[in-house]
Amino acid sequence: MSHILVTGTTGFIGRSLCVELLRRGHSVRAALRREQDGERLAIAGVENAIIGDIDAATDWHAALDGIEAVVHLAARVHVMRDETSDPLKAYRAVNTEGSLNLARQAASAGVRRFVYLSSIKVNGEGQSTPYTENDPPLPIDPYAVSKWEAEQGLMDIATKTGLEVVNLRPPLVYGPGVKANFLGMLRWLQKGIPLPFGAIPSRRSLVGLRNLVDFIAICLDHPAAANQTFLISDGEDVSTTDLLRRVAAALNVSARLFPVPQKLLELGFKLVGKGDLSRRLCGSLRCDITKAKMLLGWQPPATMTQELQRTAEHFLRA
Repeated sequence: MSHILVTGTTGFIGRSLCVELLRRGHSVRAALRREQDGERLAIAGVENAIIGDIDAATDWHAALDGIEAVVHLAARVHVMRDETSDPLKAYRAVNTEGSLNLARQAASAGVRRFVYLSSIKVNGEGQSTPYTENDPPLPIDPYAVSKWEAEQGLMDIATKTGLEVVNLRPPLVYGPGVKANFLGMLRWLQKGIPLPFGAIPSRRSLVGLRNLVDFIAICLDHPAAANQTFLISDGEDVSTTDLLRRVAAALNVSARLFPVPQKLLELGFKLVGKGDLSRRLCGSLRCDITKAKMLLGWQPPATMTQELQRTAEHFLRA
């Protein structure tokens, strides 16, 4: 059993991770910004530590007392309509400087391992072949740049202090309680809204919540995970067309899809200023998880079909 500090616990990944770590016999402490966040989390057996905002000045000493490992999920997430005058500075303040501040204090406190949730966006977008950990990073937006800079800084801290760092780069995460675009897709399909995505051949990787949480838990203890970077996914790649059909089946509805040529769709998105959404729906982004399988002996515990079913059932109950 390890005593683990988890940040970002009020998010849908963090909550699920806390429950799983408790199930595996670990002691869990949740880093929370405010007292009221403890009421939102409300997981029996999880100890709370109030740390305020995460940046270069955050004092982590009390939260790190007695901690053996850290899972750092908290981040300034990708903002579709960012009105900040300097988005890169805003992302760096939390995702880069805040993460490195936590890692330095963790090393000083004697923490053994630091698992950092990065993003596949560090690799880039649009490559036709699957990305691997050996591909040169090509972050194309401020969010991805801040994550890549954090990864580099963490590895530098590992070299200088002996803190064992694990950088994880997941693609889109889905599962019970998912928000943002995936939740919108569930709503569209449930309402039977006709969608122009019936002929999109590009394929993308996703990772179900159960699979991601399982992999994080393994990375906390596996000796071979130390100072490594991993791409992680369900091990199945799907087109947007196929994904919509599979989600509709999980919801027990018919997917009302009509074929519009992908190039025409992409042009339409760009004309209305939705180029980022176009990449998410029409572009390819695949992860090769061979390293996770070979080095750690990991296999996704759930299939995509199973995770989509769990996601749909939670959505229908909500």
